[in-house]
Amino acid sequence: MKFKFLFVLVLFASFTYAQDTKTLSLKQAIEIVTQQSDEALLAAQKETTAKLEWESMKNNQYPGFKLSGQYMQLTNANISSPLNVGSGVKVSSLMIGQANANMPVFNGFKLKNSIAASKSLYDAQKWDTQHAKEELALEVVELFADLYKANEMVTLFQENVKSAHQRSTDFTAMVDNGLMARNDLLKAQLQESNVQLSLDNAIKNVNIITFRLNELLNYPKGTKIKIDIDTIKREMAASELQQFDGSRSDLLALQSREIAAQKGIQIAKANYYPSLTLIGGYIAFDLKDVMTVTNAMNFGVGISYDVASIFKNKKEVQLARSKAETAQKAVKILNEKIETETLEAQENYALSRKQNQVYALGVDQANENYRIVKDKYDNSLANTNDLLEADVQQLQSKINFALSQADVALKYYQLQYATGKLIQSLTPNSK
Repeated sequence: MKFKFLFVLVLFASFTYAQDTKTLSLKQAIEIVTQQSDEALLAAQKETTAKLEWESMKNNQYPGFKLSGQYMQLTNANISSPLNVGSGVKVSSLMIGQANANMPVFNGFKLKNSIAASKSLYDAQKWDTQHAKEELALEVVELFADLYKANEMVTLFQENVKSAHQRSTDFTAMVDNGLMARNDLLKAQLQESNVQLSLDNAIKNVNIITFRLNELLNYPKGTKIKIDIDTIKREMAASELQQFDGSRSDLLALQSREIAAQKGIQIAKANYYPSLTLIGGYIAFDLKDVMTVTNAMNFGVGISYDVASIFKNKKEVQLARSKAETAQKAVKILNEKIETETLEAQENYALSRKQNQVYALGVDQANENYRIVKDKYDNSLANTNDLLEADVQQLQSKINFALSQADVALKYYQLQYATGKLIQSLTPNSK
């Protein structure tokens, strides 16, 4: 039984050790998620589809060419012809071969505008793909910030649990020797329990965030992610803050759709015009024992006009104009929203830097305060409440500083996202 227990213990330890650990910088994580994640691949597939639709539309400007042939077996065919054909001739088969070509010449510029609209929709999808990558990059940034915060909390709470446990142990000995009231011991034990609960919650947060990152990066479940914080700091220092210049990918996508909607008006108006087509062809047939025709070339002009369009097409034009106006308003609204987001991101980043400086000073102040209170407590000049309160303040100051460090980086990259330059700031060679 003892051997089995040891075997299971070794097996569990081996499994835990075998868990893969990935050390990533922010740049590496963003490169992975924008190239290999399911969301990025889906966006790329939509872009490919839009390109094929555009190329398919372009094919309509080329001449159409069709070949056809028929062979028919005839039974008891009656031949009546002004030609001198013998009455005893029996016709048993007919063969026909045709080649037809047509070339659109004019249709109210419908084809030209349709191609242009399809090209604009393809451009919009390209910008949608870029924006999808920007959103994925921002999600990685936020998860990295959350993971850094959670890991820092785990480290701080682990250290505090040790000191709190040692304090409880010391107080227990003092109570046993009649040197301390029991309620002071209970206060210390309660604080130890609260810190342990905070530690458990921080560990839970690490596990949840790591799971989300593994899903986003397509890593195996259970992979531990170690943040390369030093590289992130260098990447952040090497990049430059960007100003919004009207080139954010989601805005460019909407502007491309507005262009396509404007082309839609011209497409609808094209129905007011007739369609003109050049046509040509070749036909050959053989009516067995009666007639053979070869080199029968034909060419000409075809014209068609839907008279009913004079009455029906008005609503189509109105619909196209309504769609164009909707797209135009959407562009204006998004432009204003981006300006607001950029201003808010700038203010948040500036505030996070100021808070970080204040919290850094607060750590020094809390440490010095705890040292003074501890000296007073050791000399019976301060009570247990004062000591525990100073310890809590010291822990809180460290927590605030750790969180503020992550917030500075988070707000910095959120500002880069608001200007549409998040990926560019981390991967300058990306397009």
